[in-house]
Amino acid sequence: MYPTDTVQSPSAARPLADRQLRRIVIASVAGNAMEWYDFFVYGTAAALVFGHVFFPPGASPLAGSLAAFAAFALGFVARPLGGIVFGHVGDRYGRKASLVWTLLIMGASTFAIGLLPTYAQVGVWAPAALVVLRLLQGIASGGEWGGGVLMISENAPPEQRGYYAAWSQLGVGGGFVLSSAAFLAAQALPDDAFRAWGWRLPFLASIAIFAIGIYIRRHLPESRDFEQAGKRGAHTHLPIVECLRRHPKEILLAMGLRVAENGGAYIFLAFSLVYGKYVGIPNGVMLTGVMIAMIVEMGAMLAWGRLSDRIGRKPVYLIGALSLVACAFPFFWLLDTRATPLVWLALTVGTAVSHGAMIGTLPALVGELFSTEVRYSGVALGHEVASIFAGGMSPLIATALLAHYHASWPVSLFLIALGLVTVATLCAMRETRAAPGAGTRGDTA
Repeated sequence: MYPTDTVQSPSAARPLADRQLRRIVIASVAGNAMEWYDFFVYGTAAALVFGHVFFPPGASPLAGSLAAFAAFALGFVARPLGGIVFGHVGDRYGRKASLVWTLLIMGASTFAIGLLPTYAQVGVWAPAALVVLRLLQGIASGGEWGGGVLMISENAPPEQRGYYAAWSQLGVGGGFVLSSAAFLAAQALPDDAFRAWGWRLPFLASIAIFAIGIYIRRHLPESRDFEQAGKRGAHTHLPIVECLRRHPKEILLAMGLRVAENGGAYIFLAFSLVYGKYVGIPNGVMLTGVMIAMIVEMGAMLAWGRLSDRIGRKPVYLIGALSLVACAFPFFWLLDTRATPLVWLALTVGTAVSHGAMIGTLPALVGELFSTEVRYSGVALGHEVASIFAGGMSPLIATALLAHYHASWPVSLFLIALGLVTVATLCAMRETRAAPGAGTRGDTA
């Protein structure tokens, strides 16, 4: 069930001035982009170079990619821990404090990856160190998404919450575009130089991005709904325990919504790089295609968010989940052509239409499932637990299927299964657009 409207939303009672809301949106998006750049450079490097840099030589390229994606998946295992820790910080001490700490941890661990010795230099200590740093990345990212979303949605007018909350995802897209651009620039080096040391440059560059992000986040105002909850004495000592007691169904729903969105995203944007190498598409073509797709999606998700304010969250999210099912086979058929325009078309449609409809709606939808005093914990827990078996495992499973069957059809069936799980979740929930959402306090009915 959903929070009851026992207290009027502060954002409804006393709307923020447009100028102040724009400042919060810009600062939140910029800070998110800084942090997600750090996260995505690992995914790109895992697909392109980590297999031969940090793991034993002599294995096939697919086996190396499989090992790199296994380490990638471990970061997702750590994300629920980050969600619990930083959800507690965010619900008890403020969204802003949590976001500063997540960026500190993410920036430091990403920079350190750029300094790691290779397997040829220190043997098994190289992948061991990589795994530790990847776990730290996972802990930081586990607390990041919910805080970035809530900083905007809790300050937005209720009738435009879908549109403004969708802006928070531009930081994710911006981080991905920045990381892809960094690797495109690094790949301008001769291939031997890129494989020897050039891949480190995007990681080392994160120190500058990290410094900018910290400055931005320290100057963010606190969430208005969080401050209003404090004035009402609504904060609890153990938000995660209270959330599990009052909102168990909502946590499960948030997890189900993530399956198609997160799993599909990492098939389209991470595994596709591995598949492109497998069928002989140049890395530059794939990276450029991913950048184009993400740029288009950044505009599309705002349109999807605005549409959710008009027709509801469920119909828009359903468009995304069903289109994931519909494009599961055509996506790989287009990649198999190795024709650059068709490759770019596949990446753009899969990302901007299927994933865009879901990720553009998700921030408002999940926030409306929980009451203010436990919202950070609820959003973070539901979002990040699903990340383990959706985002973290998807490229690993897809790569294993490709290695075993040497064909794309099993991966297409896997995509269809992800989409159907989310369709079933949507059938089990009711519309949230008219729910009290951000700023309310109440028990589940």
